[in-house]
Amino acid sequence: MQAANQSETAPPTRASTGNVVIRTEDIHKYYELGETRVHALRGVSAEIQRGEFVAVMGASGSGKSTFMNILGCLDRPSSGRYLLEGIDVSQHDKRKLALIRNQKIGFVFQGFNLLARTTALENTELPTLYAKIDKAERRKRATDALALVGLTDRAEHFPSQMSGGQQQRVAVARALVNRPSILLADEPTGNLDSHTAVEIMEVFQDLNDRGLSIVMVTHEPDIAQFAKRVLVFRDGKIRKDETVLDPPRAAEVLKTMPTLED
Repeated sequence: MQAANQSETAPPTRASTGNVVIRTEDIHKYYELGETRVHALRGVSAEIQRGEFVAVMGASGSGKSTFMNILGCLDRPSSGRYLLEGIDVSQHDKRKLALIRNQKIGFVFQGFNLLARTTALENTELPTLYAKIDKAERRKRATDALALVGLTDRAEHFPSQMSGGQQQRVAVARALVNRPSILLADEPTGNLDSHTAVEIMEVFQDLNDRGLSIVMVTHEPDIAQFAKRVLVFRDGKIRKDETVLDPPRAAEVLKTMPTLED
């Protein structure tokens, strides 16, 4: 991975092109733990352009998970502003945040979180149950999402009939079914072997090539290298902001990796 290294102390402000999907402005986040006040984020300002693929890294307690929770409208900043597609969602109430999450954000987690007695197609379709679309459109969207991750032939399979990589693909399809503006992935390869992890990166790169904006938390440098940009958190701040000049293509890396035996 080749990267253009930025300052360790103050990442420069990136030039805005008017195509910013995420902007945070001087975000602080405090947590009250008994008599202790934890300052989890300390003035985080960042921009993510539409179509970027950004990896977020940092040690435990660095602030990266808090940052992702705010981006995903799962939490609100104590101060500062968060603009999602130009809309300030910083002070939205829980109901409005839930609506934003359902309409604009797709989530992929380390655990696949699939319903065991539900097929891949039905698992993928679940988020559409909260959208105002009819049954035929829900089924079409789920079918299209499975096709995007290469699982058309597994639509009627149950999780127990699929490998870990296939289950994570279903989880990605589920995140895509409401056609979000951005995909947020929290350690999406954490439960996968190295070969399968690169397969998931191939899916992410293909989706990014189609224009989907992706922000991914990972602690693995060999996974972060597939992104186009890397943010490194430490002590509640972004300490590095690196543009990856020549990210490897996961599809090509897979050709050089041995296939694991069953």
